Amino acid sequence: MLSIGSKNDGAAIGQEDAPETSTPNGRHARPRLPSGYALDPMKEYECLDRVALITGITGQDGSYLTELLLSKGYIVHGIIRRSSSFNTGRIDHLYKDPHLNDVRLFLHYGDLADSSNLCSIVSRVQPHEVYNLGAMSHVKVSFEMPEYTCDIDGIGTLRLLNAIRTCGRHDTRFYQASTSELFGKVQQVPQSELTPFYPRSPYGVAKQYAYWMVVNYREAYGMFAVNGILFNHESPRRGPTFVTRKITRGAVRIRAGLEECLYMGNLDAQRDWGHARDYVLGMWKMLQSDAPDDFVLATGECHSVREFIELAFDAVGLKVQWQGVRGSVDEIGVLVDDPARILVRVDPKYFRPTEVDLLVGDATKAKRILAWAPATKFDALVHEMVDADHAALASQARRQ
Repeated sequence: MLSIGSKNDGAAIGQEDAPETSTPNGRHARPRLPSGYALDPMKEYECLDRVALITGITGQDGSYLTELLLSKGYIVHGIIRRSSSFNTGRIDHLYKDPHLNDVRLFLHYGDLADSSNLCSIVSRVQPHEVYNLGAMSHVKVSFEMPEYTCDIDGIGTLRLLNAIRTCGRHDTRFYQASTSELFGKVQQVPQSELTPFYPRSPYGVAKQYAYWMVVNYREAYGMFAVNGILFNHESPRRGPTFVTRKITRGAVRIRAGLEECLYMGNLDAQRDWGHARDYVLGMWKMLQSDAPDDFVLATGECHSVREFIELAFDAVGLKVQWQGVRGSVDEIGVLVDDPARILVRVDPKYFRPTEVDLLVGDATKAKRILAWAPATKFDALVHEMVDADHAALASQARRQ
C-alpha cells in the first residue's frame, strides 16, 4: 500500500516524482515532494474520518474529488494501476510523507479487471463511500479497443459492486461515473434522466451496461448506489489527448512557435462543457442524499468544437477565420491578420465511425434535489485552461 497526504494550498499541478514505494528488498524510495495536507485544528470538519475509496484517483475527476473530500475531513483511499512510469502527476501535490502523523490519503495497487484484488481492498479499507471513476474513457480509442473498454467500464463496475456485497458492506454508498455518451444519437433536446439511451460507441455501450447494473443492484439488494450522468467537464488537468486540452495546449504552442498547425476532427460537434471542479461536488452531493437516485449534471449550454477553438486562439492573441466548405475535410482555419498562415486543419483520422453530433443536458433534477448548479462559465473555463497551459510551457522553458 502506498500512503499519501493532501496539500490544501491550491498548488499548480506539475509532473512530480511518484509517492514513496517499497522496493523488493524492503527499502524505500524517497522522492522529493511537497509537505502535504494536514487537518486544521481550528476548523470544524463536516465529514471527519469518514472513509472514501476512489477508483481512477489519478485522473482529472479523481484529483479534484480527492481535494474536496480531504477538505471535508475524509480519509481517502485510491486505487492506482501499476505502471513502469510515474502516473500520479495530478495528485502529487497532495503528498505527505507516510512517516509523519495524520496521513489521510492512501493508494493501493489494483485494477477493475481483478475481482479478488477489489475484494481485498474493500475488505481492508472498509469504506463508507465508493466513487467508481476508473474507466477507459477515451471515446475514439474505445472503437480500437472495444473488448478492453467493455471489460473495464462495464464488467469492472459489476466486479466492484460485487466486492462491496461480498465484504458485507451493506451501508457503503456507491457512486458510478456515468456519461452523457449514453444518449449518443439523441432522442430529445436537452437530455434529462428520462431521455432514452442510444449510445454510439463501445465506450457508451459499456457505460450503459454499468448504468443498468447499478440500478439493478440498488433495486435487488437495497444498495445505496447511484449513477451520475455527467456531461462533458474539463479543466487544466484534462489529459492532452482529449479534444479540449488538445485545443488549448495547441493554441499556446502555436502562439509560442513550437507548432504550426492544429489537426482536428469534427469541428461542428456540439457539447455541454462544464468544469470538473464543479462536477465532483455534484458527485459528493449525490451520496449525501436521503435516498439513492440517478442525476444528470450539466450546464444546459451548448457550444461547438469550432467555438472552443476560436475562443482558445483568441485568448492567445490569434484570431481564427474559417475558409473552405464548412464541415468538409478541406476546411481550414487561418489567421485573420495573415490568411496565408493556416492554424487549423481537418484530419479525417480523428472522425469517429459513428459521430455524436449534439449533447446538452438538463440538470433541473440535480438543482431541485441536490441544490447543485455549475459555477464556472464556458468562457472562464477556456481561459483557465489556456492560462494553465501557458504557465506550464513557461515553467518548462525555465527548467531547460
